[in-house]
Amino acid sequence: MKASGSKEGKSGETPSQLIDARIKALGDWRGDTLARLRSLVKQADPEVVEEWKWRGVPVWSHAGIISTGETYKNAVKMTFARGAALEDPSGLFNASLEGGVRRAIDFHEGEAIDEKALKALIRAAVALNMARAAARPIRSRKNAASARAGSAAAKA
Repeated sequence: MKASGSKEGKSGETPSQLIDARIKALGDWRGDTLARLRSLVKQADPEVVEEWKWRGVPVWSHAGIISTGETYKNAVKMTFARGAALEDPSGLFNASLEGGVRRAIDFHEGEAIDEKALKALIRAAVALNMARAAARPIRSRKNAASARAGSAAAKA
């Protein structure tokens, strides 16, 4: 796994340390489930970057956000940032199905996790992010500024 990503805590903790603390603080099935999901993400993508965003949400990224790991009273929600664009042959997505971009999986106490299918979904999300990143033109700031200046001059 690559080094933790953005958004250090107030006392300088890394995102990975903040996620560790969240898992420990939950101290129940939700912490166990979040820890298992985290482990599966790392197994599926050893180059994943852990981040801590939006005032306390674990985020896993690789060339863009793969998924988040949110905890609620009755569920642990794994939201895939571009889930609507992913094939889900195992039917894991069971939440946020009406949206045009995201899809989520709600895990409830006592439910088994289809680890093989989940890792396949994580790998598909990484592949989608990588394809999108490869399709974007790479511009340096200097080239982008030149392009804007050229465009403004052409309009004048």
